[in-house]
Amino acid sequence: MNESIERFDICEEWAHSGIIRAGGFCFLNYCVGNVGGSVEEQINGAFDEMEKRLAMCGLTFENVVKMDCLFRDIWNIPIMEKVIKERFKGKYPARKSIQTEFAHNGGEKGLQFQVDAIAYCGK
Repeated sequence: MNESIERFDICEEWAHSGIIRAGGFCFLNYCVGNVGGSVEEQINGAFDEMEKRLAMCGLTFENVVKMDCLFRDIWNIPIMEKVIKERFKGKYPARKSIQTEFAHNGGEKGLQFQVDAIAYCGK
């Protein structure tokens, strides 16, 4: 097997890659946006970031097969579901939702939502 691993959107400060292509899949992490805004603004900002990273590999939301959705308040799931319906247009990935305390500046008024994902990119 001679497949390569490609890393994109590398952040030296945080020592991570925003998206990695390996073995027919792309792995995305730490998609966040509009930190400090409303929960809906942050969810849209996270999906904006995901869309940007997917485009780096020639992919779209249709390629996303799995998402891990992290919330400061898990009761905001209906807001996320509304945004997913608007943005994924029926091509929904498998997903799970988790409540967590984010280690991020701003405390309760800061980061409210983050999404990690796996996208199928073929061979």
